[in-house]
Amino acid sequence: MGSGFGGSVAALRLAEKGYRVRVFEAGRRFEDDDFAKTSWDVRRYLWAPAFGCFGVQRIHRLPHVMILAGAGVGGGSLNYANTLYQPGQTFFADRQWSALADWEPELAPHYATAKRMLGVVEQYPHTGPVERIMQGAAEDLGVGGTFRLAPVGVWFGRPGERAADPFFSGQGPERTGCTLCGNCMVGCRVGAKNTLAKNYLYLAERRGVVIEPLRTVVEVRALPGGGFAVTTERSGAWLRKQRRTVRAAQVVLAAGTWGTQQLLHRMKRSGALPGISDAVGRLTRTNSEALDGAVATAVPSSLQLARGIAITTSFHVDDRTHVENVRYGPGSNLMGGLASVLVPGDLSPMRRAAHLVGALLRAPVRQLRLGSLRRWSERGIIALVMQTADNSLTLSLRTRFGRLRMTSAQGHGEPNPSHLPQAHRAAAAIAARIQEAGGVATEARGSWPEVFGIPLTAHFLGGAVISASAETGVVDRFHRVWGHPDLHVVDGAAVPANPGVNPSLTITALAERALSLWPRAGKPDARPPQ
Repeated sequence: MGSGFGGSVAALRLAEKGYRVRVFEAGRRFEDDDFAKTSWDVRRYLWAPAFGCFGVQRIHRLPHVMILAGAGVGGGSLNYANTLYQPGQTFFADRQWSALADWEPELAPHYATAKRMLGVVEQYPHTGPVERIMQGAAEDLGVGGTFRLAPVGVWFGRPGERAADPFFSGQGPERTGCTLCGNCMVGCRVGAKNTLAKNYLYLAERRGVVIEPLRTVVEVRALPGGGFAVTTERSGAWLRKQRRTVRAAQVVLAAGTWGTQQLLHRMKRSGALPGISDAVGRLTRTNSEALDGAVATAVPSSLQLARGIAITTSFHVDDRTHVENVRYGPGSNLMGGLASVLVPGDLSPMRRAAHLVGALLRAPVRQLRLGSLRRWSERGIIALVMQTADNSLTLSLRTRFGRLRMTSAQGHGEPNPSHLPQAHRAAAAIAARIQEAGGVATEARGSWPEVFGIPLTAHFLGGAVISASAETGVVDRFHRVWGHPDLHVVDGAAVPANPGVNPSLTITALAERALSLWPRAGKPDARPPQ
């Protein structure tokens, strides 16, 4: 279930081991020309299938966080920012899983495989105004030594030119060199982005894997004699849902943290999967994340802030806080509607509202121009800020308006932050550098959800985490669900801690390790029983 960074690995590696594999994907299949030209093409950009929108960008909301996720054949790789960092030692040493293995050296060969498969370029090969602004901001914050160009999964080649497969000895698809259009997160129409559709899934289908797009899994039921009945419906259908059920000896859940968690919660409550641990929903992580930034009312034409790929640089504000620049291409201004006045997060809700109103009243014309969506992507820089902090949420189901919906509460560790002071400092430093480079009336900016104490995250993780027992998590160190060992969670839901960097490479490496330990079809299983 799912075709993102976990599901795609499972599809290819299991096919290589002789299994018959079928992949159900809730989203649609995209060819390069199918992606939206800009984010204003909401039917191709946003995911709201009940309203006829079958795009790549999902948005979910919980009481404690707003979540940005992906949709489509290729999952989050279709709209992620191509950014493939490996986390530091703090992640591998987290007490949730550190006693189960010496994770850093054990995962090292699987990180290497993931990098090769995803075509990682260790450093973004271009430097322009944004890269210089970010380096200057790091220096102004006293952390210039931590600045680096990002490792990214893009075929640069010759811009706009078609080339034979450069990654898999001619076994992969032809590729086109990156044109630095900036629209990686809207969907790469050029064909330069190393999405899963161009590596794992492409190779998996050549080995006979069947992918069914626009099929949403609504039930996974354990059968008395073993195996599972998996029921799907047509995604977004109000009528004619075309409900179908297939049987499978083994099931891999890889529907993204939101989709996997929701299914586990519902199947536990309904009794379809009665053995699921009571720990489901615990240790849900947001990567301790914030999305702030800086914007000017106008910039000189030479300051091409929208030219490049989505993320190109990063630096560390402190030993646990990582900052990256993010961009959308020219014309892709829809997500600017989430931006707002930067409100101090340590204020009460009433005082935050008063601060917002005061900023609007003191300079209404300036704030109107800063908040305008016209050329928004060309006037500013988004700051994506992530932490290795040990904080979490606990998710559960509640009935609202007669329907079961997921909700959240503060969980283990520090409270999940409603704002990050480090993010505000970074945004202010970036704003100062944009102003110095010619930006007019530049300000640090926050987001509307953050005004109301709700942070944004693009990296929703956990809730079905690796653990030593069913009392402390949902899956064992082989990603088998406690109580249902033929059911597996191989996506971000199994990640046990905040990596503090973009998690796609880690999800891929964990999946590579998990699938490397499966037996070949029909052969004895060397893994110990639960």
